[in-house]
Amino acid sequence: MVIKSYSKINLMLKINCKSKNGLHEIQSLFCLINLFDIIKIKKNKIRDKIRFKGSFSKFIKDKNNSINKVLNHLRKLNLISNYYSIEVTKNIPVFGGLGGGTSNAAFMLKYLLKNKISKKLLDELERIIGSDFRLFFKKQGFLKNLTTIIDLQKKRRLYFLLIQPTIKCSTKEIYSKVKKFSKKEQFNKNIIKSENKFINYLTNSRNDLQFIVERKHPVLKKLLTDIKNENGCYFSRMTGSGSVCYGLFRDQIVAKKALNKLKIKYPKFWFSLAKTV
Repeated sequence: MVIKSYSKINLMLKINCKSKNGLHEIQSLFCLINLFDIIKIKKNKIRDKIRFKGSFSKFIKDKNNSINKVLNHLRKLNLISNYYSIEVTKNIPVFGGLGGGTSNAAFMLKYLLKNKISKKLLDELERIIGSDFRLFFKKQGFLKNLTTIIDLQKKRRLYFLLIQPTIKCSTKEIYSKVKKFSKKEQFNKNIIKSENKFINYLTNSRNDLQFIVERKHPVLKKLLTDIKNENGCYFSRMTGSGSVCYGLFRDQIVAKKALNKLKIKYPKFWFSLAKTV
């Protein structure tokens, strides 16, 4: 069996407060994109065998990873009994804010349980895997708080240029530097009905973590400005606390032209085109 494990982009990200348990309460408008890891899975008689390959595989631990954690928890609850041989081709950059490891866990869970996943199990695995775990069960949505997602009934086709410099950002470190918080937003679902209103809303939004990362890595600020100045780009932004920067473009043609131009300027950076799933 071959599984596509899609990555995600935060179109906006607000940090509302820090909870007593140490987690930051956030709001995010997000979407899954067609940049994906490939998971090949088959039953194995004796034990789990998990192998990672691809350009980003060297950053993944073979014995302590998100897939391993999901399998162990499902066996603990007697929800699965088989063992598996799993090969993951890592196409999603690590330390980038695209949620590759979390995505692997979520899409494995959906496959193993045939999408019959209880809220209780989702909550348990979110505590084990990470706070963005539940995002991978919606194609596009608004994270109202850490436990509530508003599904976007009207899905928008969006086109992106993704670029990652040779920088690794620590999520824990970036969040530790958050000192200011944004007011909670009551998301207006009617915004999504009009393309112009939706694009204007996104353009006027932001990622609250971006300033912190830009201050630590000034090259990111320059890169984001260069992306924004390309023809057909609505805005540029960081997707999370990681170093992947993106531009939202009018269509795939202008996004590809921007990629070819910026690749000359930044030959050592990672590049990709993507669109919503």
